[in-house]
Amino acid sequence: MAEEKQGRHHHLHPLHHKEGEEYSGGDVDYEKEKKHHKHLEHLGELGNVAAGAYSLHEKHEAKKDSEHSHGHKIKEEVAAAVAVGAGGFVLHEHHEKKEAKREEKEDHHGKDHHHHLF
Repeated sequence: MAEEKQGRHHHLHPLHHKEGEEYSGGDVDYEKEKKHHKHLEHLGELGNVAAGAYSLHEKHEAKKDSEHSHGHKIKEEVAAAVAVGAGGFVLHEHHEKKEAKREEKEDHHGKDHHHHLF
């Protein structure tokens, strides 16, 4: 896997390039990449909280409005599933942020660079 030997850069995904544009192998702005993933991680957290709150709201509505409880229960379950998905997205972005930090460290220090005192 030639891509792995050069370093796995998730930002090389074809959707991140304009049509006909190829990766030139230039320098990577790791600070920008870390900020990007941190931003997406925070958006996922907001989505997780919002979906969880909506799920709890629908659970309350199902108890309060017995005539339409089935519809409220369905909405509750869908919102709970969205909250779980948002949680997975948060974990994914957290991993991507850590990966960018690791790649920055490897590019800056080299893989086999160790500090020796003697």
